[in-house]
Amino acid sequence: MTALVPARMHARDVVRVGGAGLRARPLRVFLSALGIAIGIAAMLGVVGISASSQEDLNRQLAALGTNLLKVSPGQTMFGDSSHLPTEAEGMIAQIPPVTSVTATGTTTAHVYRNEHIPEGQTGSVSVTAARLDLIGDVGAQVVSGAWLNEATQRYPATVLGAKAAERLGVVEAGPDQRVWLGGQWFTVVGVLGPAPLAPEVDTAALVGWPVAEERLGFDGYPTTVYARSHEQSVTAVRDVLAATANPAHPDEVEVSRPSDVLAAKQATDATLNALLLGLGGVALLVGGVGVANTMVISVLERRAEIGLRRSLGATRGKIRLQFLAESLLLSAIGGVGGVVLGIGVTSLYATFQGWPSIVPVWAMAGGILATLVIGGLAGFYPAVRAARMSPTEALATT
Repeated sequence: MTALVPARMHARDVVRVGGAGLRARPLRVFLSALGIAIGIAAMLGVVGISASSQEDLNRQLAALGTNLLKVSPGQTMFGDSSHLPTEAEGMIAQIPPVTSVTATGTTTAHVYRNEHIPEGQTGSVSVTAARLDLIGDVGAQVVSGAWLNEATQRYPATVLGAKAAERLGVVEAGPDQRVWLGGQWFTVVGVLGPAPLAPEVDTAALVGWPVAEERLGFDGYPTTVYARSHEQSVTAVRDVLAATANPAHPDEVEVSRPSDVLAAKQATDATLNALLLGLGGVALLVGGVGVANTMVISVLERRAEIGLRRSLGATRGKIRLQFLAESLLLSAIGGVGGVVLGIGVTSLYATFQGWPSIVPVWAMAGGILATLVIGGLAGFYPAVRAARMSPTEALATT
């Protein structure tokens, strides 16, 4: 007599049977899938927002250029403040790959909204002498009024950096906009937008080099020299800048690349993103516990169904496969929902910030894969428990 071999379930049948189990408990399935979705959305949102922010920064750097080098005075061997020679700009301009050089010089003057502000309330706004070609070299833009020119650089006129204008309460430039600068009135002829490659400009009230020397007691020593060079020569120029800017004391010169500061900021953001990813992982784990809870209760509630199927010839493997399929389907629903939610959150936030919306494909694929792994682990024990039930035991509990 030939033994009967149980028919195998096709993949389509497995999905159909698993889906039927989920449709029987819609509210519980929704809440469990929501837990998974929140975890995936949290992780995808962190990755997407970080990628969007980085893409926006890369676009800014591409537009502004990463070939800007900044030279500033360091300290002497005795710890005193040093200064750059007045000839530093001209000497740096002689380096063959250097295409442009400009400079700023910090004065001892202070600036206030009016003459009635107490002397100590400076708002951390510095008064800085600037060359006429400054904004072109550092990539700053005038958002109101105009930049200094040959005429205004010799008169009491100032251009405010983005943060300086905000702290002084100046919304836009104009002939009626004045600030109390160095004990006298200066007309605000311009307001700058943010300067990512030269953040020190954002908190400065910029005046012409001649008027700073004539009216503000400026000594003429440049505080910061900005030099642009050909992209392929940036490293070579940086290596010789210190000795060129101050041949007598090259060890008292600091040379940096503003984009390096932005890279450090990215590293800081990466640390915060790792923390947020950890929180997203915790949320995903909580969702996995919800799936496991749903599947365990499902096994307990459906003992009669399990006993009946076993009596009709269903093997333990088929029962195990049925409940494992339910768990995977439940997790997949949560994963897909989480990906959609994460993309939506990223898009909304990026649009609000004016960034390009970027959601890496690997993050979406990884999110769905993570849910399937969580679902498989969460459904394994309930599936094994259901498969171990004997027909008589399952039917006896009905």
